[in-house]
Amino acid sequence: MPISPELLLAGLALLLVLLLSLAVLRRGRDDGAAAERATDVAVLQERLKAMTESQAATQAQITDALRSQERQLAEAMDLRLGNFTQRVGERLNAQAQSQSTAMTDLRERLAVIDRAQKNITELSSQVVGLQDILSNKQARGAFGEVQLQDLVQSALPPSAYDFQATLASGRRADCLIKLPNPPGPIAIDAKFPLESYQALRQAEEESARIAAQRAFANDLRKHVKDIAERYIVPGETAESALLFLPSEAVYAELHANFPNVVEESYRARVWIVSPTTMMATLNTVRAVLRDVRMREQAGVIQTEVQTLLEDVARLDQRVGKLETHFDQASRDIRDIRISTDKITKRGERIKDLELEDEEAAGVARIADTAAPPARPRLVE
Repeated sequence: MPISPELLLAGLALLLVLLLSLAVLRRGRDDGAAAERATDVAVLQERLKAMTESQAATQAQITDALRSQERQLAEAMDLRLGNFTQRVGERLNAQAQSQSTAMTDLRERLAVIDRAQKNITELSSQVVGLQDILSNKQARGAFGEVQLQDLVQSALPPSAYDFQATLASGRRADCLIKLPNPPGPIAIDAKFPLESYQALRQAEEESARIAAQRAFANDLRKHVKDIAERYIVPGETAESALLFLPSEAVYAELHANFPNVVEESYRARVWIVSPTTMMATLNTVRAVLRDVRMREQAGVIQTEVQTLLEDVARLDQRVGKLETHFDQASRDIRDIRISTDKITKRGERIKDLELEDEEAAGVARIADTAAPPARPRLVE
């Protein structure tokens, strides 16, 4: 523990007093120096008093200095503590705001995730429903028919097609495009060989793949044969029909790996189409129907053109009459201009005559004024 300045000064003063006392005792041994001892004692007392006062003053200064240092130290500590508290508070507020923002973002992201999860759940249920539909042959056929109806309705006017049309043989086509002869009405039938296609896609071994290819080709050949026998009726329908595959993947697989089946369909006059090629075919049919309507309206157009020509001829006659009137009016205006010119010229001549008379009278007056007065003659 450090020694305080007050204790150090007190110890020094005590030591000094002891030294002086020893000196006085030594001098007390000398009997002949009594006066000197009294003087030394007085001097020693004065010195002790001065030292005491100096020590008190020093102690007071030290106390004041210590109090001032303590006060300054306390103020500095308060200032530092205040700054530290302020910084801590600001940091805490910033962290609180950051945490609040992070929590808000987290809640929003969780809400988005919840909505996405709901959409995924709904989509999963829809996919399951679609799988259930496609697993049933009748439902799968209805799915192809619905897709075919959507394409036809979006591309053709209602008068150009008929769904579930019954032919004279009693067969019912999924769709019948009403085209004039030639080529005549074209039948469309939707087919979806899903089982054989899925077996082909899922086959891993070579034997299974070959068997799946054979089944897929046989299914398509059977569909082509059925459409050719049922929906190509001479005298009632066109010489060809359409097989609609409601799947681009099945259509691509067919044209990529089964060219023999495609060629057989060409020979049977059954054209295999997908949703994309079906839309292109329907656009061509719409152009053909437009041309047919134009030919049907050709007589009406010719009659209207003839009437228009008659109206133009009548308008030309009336314009000719109006031009005649304009010519007559121009001649009348020209005659009027001639008459006004004559009148103007006559007026100018009359004005010139008046000016000549006035000039002659003025000259006569000037002559009379300039001549000397006549002398009166004496009468004899």
